[in-house]
Amino acid sequence: MKHLYGLLGRSLAHSFSAAFFAEKFAREGIDAEYRNFELPNVANILDLVAAEPLLCGFNVTIPYKEQILPYIDRIDNAAADIAAVNVVKVLRDADGTPHLLGYNSDVVGFEQSLRPLLKDWHKKALVLGTGGAAKAVVYVLNKLGIQPTLVSRTAGEGRITYDDVTDSVLAENFLVINTTPLGMYPNVNTCPPIPYEDATPRHLFYDLTYNPADTLFLRRAARQGAAFKNGEEMLVLQALESWRIWQSND
Repeated sequence: MKHLYGLLGRSLAHSFSAAFFAEKFAREGIDAEYRNFELPNVANILDLVAAEPLLCGFNVTIPYKEQILPYIDRIDNAAADIAAVNVVKVLRDADGTPHLLGYNSDVVGFEQSLRPLLKDWHKKALVLGTGGAAKAVVYVLNKLGIQPTLVSRTAGEGRITYDDVTDSVLAENFLVINTTPLGMYPNVNTCPPIPYEDATPRHLFYDLTYNPADTLFLRRAARQGAAFKNGEEMLVLQALESWRIWQSND
């Protein structure tokens, strides 16, 4: 019986996940299918799970990583601390009643892809955005002993605005991470409004976006000689962690 997996989101034209898993399944002879599930409302997830009895697990992307929490029956510790889920494992009782288990593989993908790039001066970081992906990033930064500062369009507790990111602020934060969808396909001509001209070769700019590979955020940083990395490796690592979760006996 062919198992079904997928990606849950609102608009998935940017996603490479289906192609990644299709290639993996074909290469390894796995009898499974991976589909994109575009839902207008996260509440439709229960109907989807009921309508797809072969669905064993799915990834969750923007904007549902936080919104899906009320529909999760059991959540692991890391995802609970972050308050964001991007991997769901579907278990079913003998009568077919589903139970949704929530995990976060973004933390694994981000940490493993970031660690080799860190230098001694990466003590503080600007995290652009405040969504579910940003929470995973902050979780990892705290684990690594890097002090994060959240940056948002609006001021609030524990975060500053983009207008607050001056040259002096950038000079104190040599790690800048974009967790927003700005610059993601098809809106490739956008980027977070920060003073890129003040970036230096000591800076590392990391964009969680992977489509396109060379976002405007990264190109503007590269012009100043800054180090940079896109989210493709993180995507692969978190996808492999998702597969491990789905195949585990938890």
